[in-house]
Amino acid sequence: MTKRPAPKSLLAAVACIALIPSSAAFAQQAAHEDAHDDSQAELLVVGHPPTDFGLLASSATIEGDALTAQLRGQIGETLSRLPGVSATSFSPGASRPVLRGFDGDRIRVLTDGIGSIDASSVSADHAVVFDALTVDHIDVVHGPAVLLFGGQAIGGAVNAIDRRIPRRIPDKISLDAIGSYGSAADERSAAAAINAPLGANVAVQIDAQYRASDDLRVGGFVNSKSLRADLLADAAGHRAEGEPEEAAELELLAGQKGRVPNTATRSHTLGAGIAWIGSGGSLGFSVQHYDTLYGVPLRPGAGHGHGAEAAEEHEGEAVSIDLRQTRIDVRGELKLGGAFESLQLRGGWGKYRHVELEGDEIGTTFSGDGVEARLDLVQADTNGWRGRSGVQIFTRDLSLVGAEAFVPDNTINRFGVFTLQSLKAGLIEFEGAGRFEHVRVKSAPAAFERSFDLWSGALGLSYAPAGGLKIGVNYIRGARAPAPEELLSDGLHVATQAYEQGERSFRSETSDGLEAYLRYKGARGSFSLTGYTTRFGNFIAALPTGEEREGFPVFRYSQLPARFRGLEASGTFKAMRWGQGDLTLDAALDYTHAELTGIGPAPRIPPLRLRGGSELRQGALRLRAEAEWNAAQNRVAGFETPVPAFTLVNLSADWHPLGEDGPLTLLLAANNLLGANGRRAASFTRDFVPVAGRDVRITARLAF
Repeated sequence: MTKRPAPKSLLAAVACIALIPSSAAFAQQAAHEDAHDDSQAELLVVGHPPTDFGLLASSATIEGDALTAQLRGQIGETLSRLPGVSATSFSPGASRPVLRGFDGDRIRVLTDGIGSIDASSVSADHAVVFDALTVDHIDVVHGPAVLLFGGQAIGGAVNAIDRRIPRRIPDKISLDAIGSYGSAADERSAAAAINAPLGANVAVQIDAQYRASDDLRVGGFVNSKSLRADLLADAAGHRAEGEPEEAAELELLAGQKGRVPNTATRSHTLGAGIAWIGSGGSLGFSVQHYDTLYGVPLRPGAGHGHGAEAAEEHEGEAVSIDLRQTRIDVRGELKLGGAFESLQLRGGWGKYRHVELEGDEIGTTFSGDGVEARLDLVQADTNGWRGRSGVQIFTRDLSLVGAEAFVPDNTINRFGVFTLQSLKAGLIEFEGAGRFEHVRVKSAPAAFERSFDLWSGALGLSYAPAGGLKIGVNYIRGARAPAPEELLSDGLHVATQAYEQGERSFRSETSDGLEAYLRYKGARGSFSLTGYTTRFGNFIAALPTGEEREGFPVFRYSQLPARFRGLEASGTFKAMRWGQGDLTLDAALDYTHAELTGIGPAPRIPPLRLRGGSELRQGALRLRAEAEWNAAQNRVAGFETPVPAFTLVNLSADWHPLGEDGPLTLLLAANNLLGANGRRAASFTRDFVPVAGRDVRITARLAF
């Protein structure tokens, strides 16, 4: 990939923040001031102090040392170990979460309740604008509560809560700095944030982060068995035709081991936030500039361009994406009293641009800006009745310029009205949610404009007898407007190595989902079991037509019935206790079965996954060992190759040498200790981008 040195101003900012000397002026604080404890495992956070809703029976949260150990450059990789979560893993620089088999426009990736305002849902090779090193905690939300975030979030929502806009007035200046190194890609990262009071009611934060990695090391062959066979067959054909050089090049690709070419990444972020916080409410603003350059690996033997002539023209050129976003956010709260607790405002504006580079030459440019805002009215608890209602707007303009602009310039506008209500009567809780959304998709170059009126709703019932047990069922009726790329695509999409065609006449995509769960939490452990099924009458999927355009297979978006169903389970058990220590055992399982009616398996569905682990705690030291088994995925779409099973063995340790609440945390981890050659079934690039090989990671975090 094209290498770009880190700006000197950025390096200076990180160094200056990280090296501020300690003094009596600094407060002794924990690393995560706002992290919530285990008793709050079902909390929803929308950029404000947590509001507890029983509708979040299927939520999961990662925070504290667990989040610090799992931080990666992309949010998909950060969350990939949670039950029900996989990742697109297109490359180390681009990876979105996959929730219960859904990705792209069917899930929402949020920062503090507002979308990432980027183009990551348009294509698998587009990175999520995600500043991992300033995140406090991340919530994964399923079920009716997703109607708070958008009717299109049929698969769920991911909400990353950052600390850039202060939530409290600190007593004194505080510093939070983190640095880490990972051996699999020689990954280096550093970040630091200063939080300081400016008088009695004003607080500010300044932060910076830098991350860089080289090409990814993997265990075994870079390319899958089926792809190696194809390469060798092509090589034999070239030799038979008297082309030994072309044959030798393909044979070299087939035998490639060690590192995945063109997977290096560079990224940096500069941000600042300020907030006024008083007894009657708060108002804060922040600004962030995000900049990343990352390699885009392409299928070996396939040309980057249009047909054979373009393949020869671009042969040997590395493809990379240079992405930048400037974003401004606002968060405010007005405390009301009486029947209504508060009125909460959250908004964001982002200017986005990314350039796809072929060597040093500009190929295709994606640019645009977007605005998203929401206003929530929070009801106070009145005899067991509480709720949250509001309005939400979103608009995004996206412009594509270049030979590979597979979708025309377009604008999407959304206006939504929603409510989430809960009524508790003794041991039973009734829950309901509703959302109306008006969506308009417009493209002047394509002379296209359509509007969609979408109605979504949910009902829930739970029963919580004594003893820490909770049983419940949720029903959700979802509605999603087709994405612009599903309606308007007509061109080569290099990320998927296919010529994609949309369909302008698509109806709204509707679904009926049913979810049942059982949860238990006691003194010695906890257990959660969730089963779900979602039926679509008009699911939108890109399917092969058997034709070719410009040397690539044609995939046309179609609407057809589909069904997704699955199971998630997790549990912990405190096996032993002594003095200042204990031994905890845990296990998790997730499985998704997805079918396109009359066609066969849905594409890119994660297989059955089992994980078991144990954690030993002695005072301020924790040791953990776990094994994760990913079953073979043989239920694949007709144009996909099966994915072999693989097992990951991970060891880790975290130590608070100055005490559990002390300012210093040290972490050491050995991920994929046995160097397994694993491939994610949810990935477009699984045949030539395996998961990271043996990765030894060292992390230090300082907060005072």
